[in-house]
Amino acid sequence: MSKIKGVYAAGLSILNDDLTLNIDKTISHSENIIDLGCHGVAIFGSTGQAQLISVMEKIELLNKLSQSKHKKNYIIGTGLNSLGETINLMKVALSLGFEKFLIMPPAYYKYEDNEVIKFYTKIVENIPESKIILYNFEKLCGYKFSIDCITKLVKRFPNQIVGVKDSTYNLFENLKLENFSVLPGSELKLLKGLELGCSGIITATCNVTAQLSRKVYDDFFSNNHQSNNKKLCDVRIAFDKYNLISGLHTYCSQEDQIYKNILPPLRLLNHNEEKKLLETLKSLNFTIESSKAA
Repeated sequence: MSKIKGVYAAGLSILNDDLTLNIDKTISHSENIIDLGCHGVAIFGSTGQAQLISVMEKIELLNKLSQSKHKKNYIIGTGLNSLGETINLMKVALSLGFEKFLIMPPAYYKYEDNEVIKFYTKIVENIPESKIILYNFEKLCGYKFSIDCITKLVKRFPNQIVGVKDSTYNLFENLKLENFSVLPGSELKLLKGLELGCSGIITATCNVTAQLSRKVYDDFFSNNHQSNNKKLCDVRIAFDKYNLISGLHTYCSQEDQIYKNILPPLRLLNHNEEKKLLETLKSLNFTIESSKAA
């Protein structure tokens, strides 16, 4: 089994004015950033407002996504607290030909490693064909994966537990498992992670840094001088000053007003925040045009 590796975006969900999911634009957005350099896109991760989007809309998108020219390049997030709904959505995705999933433990409740192992065990027992990337983001779900927990899960399910997205950053420097993908959640960790043996990244800002991130990735494996990494990191730092969903939707709305649609309680950047972000990015010679230039 090949590892999941490369530069992946945590894809945005594009919404209509009535805040329903615009399926066609969400898919075309993902296809475009793959064309610009991403190896793939994680659909319905936290950046895609997954917890706020209905299961019905997710299923409708999966049906259309199964016809995408980049079908093999997608990782499907579930964005659901319910174990039963998670399993059901995964079964739908599998029936459409998707097998790679990004799954975070449920939010709100307090639990420890043993309970997390039981949660993923139930999923694997129900869907043994799945390839699961664990989602380590303590800030969102309240739980932080330990190396011991992941090691036990991989030992028990080597064919199903295939990687981790590390957005808490307590794993990527020290977790070393054979044929297991470690993917930090920020461009700031891309080059260092590759040097440590990580497989790549899955990040929100790859929605706009696809080309830069891919250049850093390719230069690493080609042993070329890293002439793009500083700019890539500076762009990420600029976005990190704000909520990433707010910043990305505000930034992308320069090109298409539909990106201004965002689900409450999330919001766009206010006028002063938007002005500061765009001024900072302009000073880095990073604009909506340059980020999409061929």
